[in-house]
Amino acid sequence: MKKVTLLLVVALLSIPLTGACHDRKDLLTFASQHSVNDTAKQLVQILEKKGFTISSKVDHAQEAKNVGIELRDTIVIIFGNPKIGSKLMQCAPTIAIDLPQKALIWKDAGGKVWLSVNNPEYLQQRHKVKGCDPIFKKIKSVLAAISKESTSKQSVSK
Repeated sequence: MKKVTLLLVVALLSIPLTGACHDRKDLLTFASQHSVNDTAKQLVQILEKKGFTISSKVDHAQEAKNVGIELRDTIVIIFGNPKIGSKLMQCAPTIAIDLPQKALIWKDAGGKVWLSVNNPEYLQQRHKVKGCDPIFKKIKSVLAAISKESTSKQSVSK
């Protein structure tokens, strides 16, 4: 099962992606001024400073390397805030399948580094959530701010 999942990830990440990914309705994507590792470190530091819980870090490139497959740098950070996530689950229990949040930091075929997160509006539509509009707007604003801060030219703490 793990091998099948890894192969699926490799296949999906092999699809050439361009700046058009910014137009996707399901993801919010930000260009990074840093390497994948530095962007991930910066993101984790910012999330921890803001009181988020970091559940996991998955280095897909390293996992691929462990089974003899070459993959561009690809890291997923899984994070959340139970105070907010729990409120969303009260509105629509099925949203729990998409929580905690995930941030994908990846390098495209041209060597450009990106940070992508699920668009909260997409999750709201996917789970047909009613009555939580202010929470989704706040989440989108916070995710965008954290993503921009993590990917900006500011110096990365080592």
